[in-house]
Amino acid sequence: MHRIAVLAFDGVVAFDLATPPQVFGAVRGYETLICAAQPRVRAGHGFGIVAQAGLEALERADTVIVPGIRDERARMCAPTLDALRAAAARGARMASICTGAFLLGQAGLLTGRRVTTHWGSVDELRRQFPDVEVEPDVLYVDEGDLVTSAGVAAGIDLCLHLVRRDLGSEAANRAARHVVVAPHRSGGQAQFIERPVPAATHSGLEATRTWILERLREPLTVVDMAGHAGFAPRTFARRFRAETGTTPLQWLLHQRVLLARRLLEATDVPVEQVATDAGFGSAVNLREHFRRATATTPSAYRAAFAAL
Repeated sequence: MHRIAVLAFDGVVAFDLATPPQVFGAVRGYETLICAAQPRVRAGHGFGIVAQAGLEALERADTVIVPGIRDERARMCAPTLDALRAAAARGARMASICTGAFLLGQAGLLTGRRVTTHWGSVDELRRQFPDVEVEPDVLYVDEGDLVTSAGVAAGIDLCLHLVRRDLGSEAANRAARHVVVAPHRSGGQAQFIERPVPAATHSGLEATRTWILERLREPLTVVDMAGHAGFAPRTFARRFRAETGTTPLQWLLHQRVLLARRLLEATDVPVEQVATDAGFGSAVNLREHFRRATATTPSAYRAAFAAL
C-alpha cells in the first residue's frame, strides 16, 4: 500500500486539496490522508476543513503532496516546514499542485531543481526563489523525487502521471475514466495562457488529431496532416501549436510512445512488432524514442508492468 499524505493549511486551494483523494481513490494500491498542523484549517475560499491526521502522517508517507495556497506570499508555520524537510530527507516523493510549489520553496526543497507552477505565478516564483529553474509552459515537471504541476486542473494531470508511473497506463486510464477526464493531455500551459481553452468549432484541428490517432502505424508527415486539415503546412503547424502547445511531430511522437506503452503492458507481441504497430518502423527507433520519453527501455518497461 502506497501511503500518500496531502497537506492542508489555512488558505489552501480546495480544488487542489480534493484532487489527490479523488484520483488515487479510483485505483487500488493507495492510502490517502489529509493531514495538517492543527485539526481544523480554513480553505482559501472561507469554509472549514477537518484534517484526518496531524503532521505525523508525513513521517510515514511514501508521497507528500502540497496543494496550492491562495496567497503565494503567505508564510507557512515552522512545524509544517520542518515536517516537509524531514519527509524529503528520508526519501519521500515530494509533489506540489499549482502554487504549492511556493511552500516547497519555503522548505528549501526546490533549490537547483526544475519546477513549474500556475502560469500566472511563474514570475513571482522566480522572484522569491531565484535559484530555481521554472518551466512556464508545461502541465507538470517530473524530477523523480520531486514532481510539480501547473495550476488547478493540472493537479489532475500530475496525479494521473503518478498513477501511471507507479502502476502503469491501464491503472491511470481507469482513474481517468473514474474522474471523467482524458488519461493524458499533451502540450502544456501554453494552450491556456492569455486565453481560455478554445471552443470546439469547425475550424479546430480535433478531427485531424483523431485522423492521426487512427493512423499512428503509417509514416505521417506534416504535409500529410496539413493536407487533411486543409491548410498549408506552415499555417497548420502554427494553428496546431496554438491548440495543443506543441508541434505536430512532437505530438505525433508522444502519441506513438503512449501506444507503445499500452502494447507493452497489455500484449506479449515482440518488441519489433510493437515498433511497427506504434509507427516507429524499427525496434532501434522505438528504443531510442522510448528511452528518451520514459528513461527506460521497452523490454525493461514490459518487465516492470507485465505482472501488474
